[in-house]
Amino acid sequence: MPRSGRRLPAARPAALAALPAALLAVICAGPAPGATAPGAGSPARADVRPLEGAAHAHTGAPRAATFDTAPARAALERLLPRHARQFTLVPDPAAGADTFTVSGTAGAVTVRAGTGATLLTGVGWYLQHVAGADIGWPGDSIGMLPARLPAVPAPVTRSAQVPHRYALNDTDDGYSGPYRTFEEHQRQIDLLALHGINEVFVQVGAEYPYYRALQRFGYSAEELRAWIPGPGHQSWWLLQNLSGFGGPVTERLMRERAELGGRIAEQLRGLGMTPVLPGYFGTVPAGFAARNAGAATVAQGDWAGFDRPDWLDPASPVFARLAAAYYAEQRAVFGDSTMYRMSPLHEGGRTGTVDVGAAAGAIQAALHAAHPGALWAVLGWQDDPTPELLAGVDTSKLLILDGLSDRYNRLDRETRWGGVPYAMGTIYNFGGHTTIGANTSVWLERFGPWRAKSNSALAGIAYLPEATGTNPAAFDLFTDLAWDAGPIDQRTWFAGFAARRYGRPDAEAAAAWEELRKGPYSTSSGLWSESQDSLFSARPSLSAAGAAHWSPKSMRYPAGSVRRALDHLLRVDPALRGSSAYRFDLVDTARQALANHSRVLLPKIKAAYEAEDLARFRALTAEWQDGMRLLDQVTGSDPNLLLGTWLSRARSHGADRAEQDRYEYDARSLLSVWGRRSTSEGGFLHDYANREWSGLVSELYARRWAAYFGALDEALVAGAAPREIDWHAFEEEWARRTTRHPDRPSGDPYRLAAAVAAALPAAATG
Repeated sequence: MPRSGRRLPAARPAALAALPAALLAVICAGPAPGATAPGAGSPARADVRPLEGAAHAHTGAPRAATFDTAPARAALERLLPRHARQFTLVPDPAAGADTFTVSGTAGAVTVRAGTGATLLTGVGWYLQHVAGADIGWPGDSIGMLPARLPAVPAPVTRSAQVPHRYALNDTDDGYSGPYRTFEEHQRQIDLLALHGINEVFVQVGAEYPYYRALQRFGYSAEELRAWIPGPGHQSWWLLQNLSGFGGPVTERLMRERAELGGRIAEQLRGLGMTPVLPGYFGTVPAGFAARNAGAATVAQGDWAGFDRPDWLDPASPVFARLAAAYYAEQRAVFGDSTMYRMSPLHEGGRTGTVDVGAAAGAIQAALHAAHPGALWAVLGWQDDPTPELLAGVDTSKLLILDGLSDRYNRLDRETRWGGVPYAMGTIYNFGGHTTIGANTSVWLERFGPWRAKSNSALAGIAYLPEATGTNPAAFDLFTDLAWDAGPIDQRTWFAGFAARRYGRPDAEAAAAWEELRKGPYSTSSGLWSESQDSLFSARPSLSAAGAAHWSPKSMRYPAGSVRRALDHLLRVDPALRGSSAYRFDLVDTARQALANHSRVLLPKIKAAYEAEDLARFRALTAEWQDGMRLLDQVTGSDPNLLLGTWLSRARSHGADRAEQDRYEYDARSLLSVWGRRSTSEGGFLHDYANREWSGLVSELYARRWAAYFGALDEALVAGAAPREIDWHAFEEEWARRTTRHPDRPSGDPYRLAAAVAAALPAAATG
């Protein structure tokens, strides 16, 4: 039996000694280049009792004669601790992996399905359509469920419309939280299963196979620890964009992350989901060819101010040996899978004299040598995948995750990719921005017709925001696409969402979500898939149009829709205000209303400055700063919007003060300067990951604007040009800080949201 995900010990001799000898040999010595690690059975788990006759192969998503429902039952206990016992979960392999049936009487609901994950999807359907409750990302209304769950009027069977329901962008681990705990990842998996996802990218610990394998190709452990970035920046190292920044990492940290990644992969397998693991496509440190006879490498040039790692020509014989060593090391920790993520030449990589088709064929051959028949998932982004790459591979074993499905118009994916299977994707969040909105109407307009085309190659959905945990309505609706057989009416869907989001129908809640539907959730395609970010988080300038260089420079919807939504949410029945869903939505809508007002206020400040009206300039900048103080307070009332949580997680991974400071810098820099000066300025990546979080607003953004307005005030008084400020130095000083911030919310969300509404002009009703 192929082995399941393994848990690596920390670098402690006693822990190593306790490992089985066979596993210890794999971890401590590793196979010779080109060797394949022997298989081994999975260790028994005391908390899981297989059903009689159960067969559970740990390769990708299991399709056994029957399966153990214990992992799904455990997830259900986590999701619905007060009501889990009212569900009976019945394994029904005959139903296949993509079908569930829900039936039952009051207090006794039965869900039948072919995998543990699909059982949870059936539970999710029941909550949404029968019980009228929401478990969102973030926020839930399960506290509003009755003690006895309602009956299912008649048995309901639903099947997925597409076989691939993929989740997580390559950047998610960086922007959503590179220092998260297993429990946080487990919660994410539970939510993905509840919403019908069956393929999940697992990035945590992906550095460890590189670290182990490359030590047998001429590199010392110390060299590799300096080459591997800190966890916050590893997403882009795996994409072959950079190396080293935010490090060096310790072997202890890599072992801990590898153990965490193995547990995540095992958790997915236990639910019948496919852990999508990073594949090997040729990334090597500098000097590889000089240390390995017969190797040919191509320098990859610059990415946003970083020197990219070199690319080992996949057609060279050394590549096959290194790929085999990599996959053997990966198998020892993460187990096998049936799906691997690779995007060679991402965002401008150089081909040199390499034949791209031959290289792609060699990459796929190395994958299949280690994992016969495995599916290669490649990101559809910019010009990738190119016709040359597609011509060199068996495209029946390829899936394109289209990151541009809802961004541009006049798309014909069948013509563009020659009929290669693809998943319709969305990237409605960039960098972890806290902005509300998504092109949901575009999803509804395209998914059905694209799937119904006579020559359609649409085979899935790909949930690809650069950071997860924002925009719960977008997450709900996009994942619903894969399970709804008929066309989804946007207005009807949002009305239903409003009702279940807070536990029962409420006229004010419905009115609030109708405003949000018509506004930030009905943006159009053509150029953007994300809404504008906030000027409060922008680098100060009187002509600032956005915070991130690559984000929209103007409003993508009428600002009044959010302002009116806030008023409606404040009038929701007090009996419905206790849920975490209501509190998050209220705070998030208040935050967005303030953010939108920044685009009204800044032009007034500019006009006052240019008119040399000092009194008005001071009054308006005081209003701006009052708004930022209120913004920091209102975001501080919700646990999902705290800088302190982000920083404390990073520090928790350091063994001593120096290591803690290093990982905190890794986490802080990603939010601010992003990288070194050349990256921040020349690569325009400063503030790429801006977000309106309590602590970040007060300690960086508000201080930055205060310094700028102070310089302009001095200039008006002196009648001179304002002094220049080195913003990179200002932001780098902040990134190097180790100041502490609360990691628990404070303040009354309702009172603070009401204060936001009182501070902002009422919106027109048009």
